[in-house]
This record gives sequence, C-alpha cells and structure tokens, in this order.
Amino acid sequence: MTGSQSAELLSRRPLPAGALDTAGDAGGTLRNALTVDVEDYFQVQAFANVMPRDNWESMPRRVEANTDRLLALFARHGVHGTFFALGWIADRHPALIRRILAAGHELASHGYGHERVDSQNPQQFRADIVRAKATLEAAGGVAVLGYRAPTFSVGPRTAWAFDILAETGHRYSSSVYPVRHDLYGMPDAPRSAFRHDSSGLLEIPMTTLRLGSQNLPCSGGGYFRLLPYPVFRAALRRCNASQGTPGVFYIHPWEVDPEQPRISTPSRLSRFRHYNNLHLTADRLDRLLRDFAWDRMDRLFPDILDPDGHTAGPLRARYAVGAG
Repeated sequence: MTGSQSAELLSRRPLPAGALDTAGDAGGTLRNALTVDVEDYFQVQAFANVMPRDNWESMPRRVEANTDRLLALFARHGVHGTFFALGWIADRHPALIRRILAAGHELASHGYGHERVDSQNPQQFRADIVRAKATLEAAGGVAVLGYRAPTFSVGPRTAWAFDILAETGHRYSSSVYPVRHDLYGMPDAPRSAFRHDSSGLLEIPMTTLRLGSQNLPCSGGGYFRLLPYPVFRAALRRCNASQGTPGVFYIHPWEVDPEQPRISTPSRLSRFRHYNNLHLTADRLDRLLRDFAWDRMDRLFPDILDPDGHTAGPLRARYAVGAG
C-alpha cells in the first residue's frame, strides 16, 4: 500500500476554529495534554517475546506504587491529565482507578491485555475494547470515552479499528503516531487533531516535530529518557510555537521506577529501550511539569466533549450516522 493510499484511510479535515481550548490560566499559556499509559513493567512490548501473558500473575506488581508516585507528583504541581489504563490493571487494582479519578484526572482505555491492534482481527479487537471499557467503568463509576492503542499499533491494515471504537461508545482515540518506527507509525497521517472520515471519531495524534521532510517523535516515552532534557524541552516548545496546538506527552508508571526487577531478554535493543535512563525520569518529569502548562485530554477539546462527558454536536452527528 502506498503512502497516498494510507493517507486516504484517514480524514485530513482539521478541527474547526475554537475546537481547542489551549489557553492556560495565566497569560494565555498554551496547555499541553498530560497522559499516562497505566501498565506494569512486565507488560511492555519490549518484553513480549520473553514474558508471555500466562506469566503475568506470577510477577510482582509495582504499578500501584508507581502510579501513586505520579499522582503525588502531579498533585504537587497542581496539574491534571488523562490516564489510559489497562483493563487487566483495573481488574486487579480497582482502588487505584478510584484514586486516579478522585485526584481529578480523566480515565481512558488502553485496551484490556495490552494486545497489539495489528495482532487481532476485528472480532477480537471489539471483544478486547468492550471488556476493557466495561471493566474500567465498573471500577471507576464514570464513562470511558478515550482510547489509546497499545504500542500505537494502528495503521492502514487496521483502519477498521476506528469504526469499531466509535461503535462501542468511544469518542476519541490517541493512537496514531505520525512517524516511521520499527514497531509503529503512520508518517503520512495528519500531525494535529482530526476526525476519521468513516466514523467521525476524533483522533488526537502523538506530537511530532517537523524537520525537513521528516516527522521526529516529540511525545515522551523512550525519547524523553533518551534525549537530554534541554533538547526535549526545546523540541516541545518549537512544536507549540509552530503548530499553536497542544502537544501530547505520555509516560508509563514503570518509567519512574529504576529499582524494578530486571527481565532477562537476549535483545540488547529491548533492554536499552526499557531501562535506559530510568534513574533520571522522575527528575526530568518534575522539570517538565514546571516548564509547561498541562491538562486533561477532554478539557483541551471543549467543543468535542461537553462537561457531562457526552459528545457535542458535530461528532455526535457523525457517530449517529455511522452507527445507523
């Protein structure tokens, strides 16, 4: 499939003027989206070949303590974000889900068992996200409207996933990463928020920095740990200045846990991706929260999600047509 054909699977219609609430509380400061992918250290893609799901129950879980550490850090800075949680975590740590909500954060879905979307067929994907949504809503007592694909594993071959998300009551996705990467990426996708044509589903892509003809990752994760902090800060500032729209930053609870158990894998690349600079992440995150303004996904898009958590006019109409 060519790049132009890939791009045709996605809408390039930008959101209308006023659809983004980007101003901060002081001086019109641009707010960025603060997001957390709530999963444990043994559930990551880097270890998928050596850590089968059948072994997960035998692993010491550290996600609750690490997420609490993030909650405390966010509270100290007075910021709120969106937590994309696995249903598997919510089943075993429902009190953690309730603490996330009690602290004023948005709850969204990361699927149930961290299965890559491109490893599933449509029926399996539907079952996974329906189970995750029901589990999270039961634990938190709130509607779950957002979704992020594990490892950003969506692409031209899984365009059906966006229709299924809309059909199952999700109102937005933050799954598209417009970069080239060995594990994910849709480099031809729009770099700012857009709607998928077939379903009207809102997509909030991960932030990239455009240099020449290339999109460079600027959303956090491993790159936040790899790059010197001043370089990452400068890149995000440049994204904010050039696009005038919120950046999207993501982090995992295990990234602030340098004492986590080491998992043996023959892949040097996997070890590097997971363990590089874990001892620096908490301090870097502290600086990032101080250097930028932050908020939840749903608050940055007030014309898409109303205060009661229901979709506003244009997206509701598109969803109704698609569902009918």
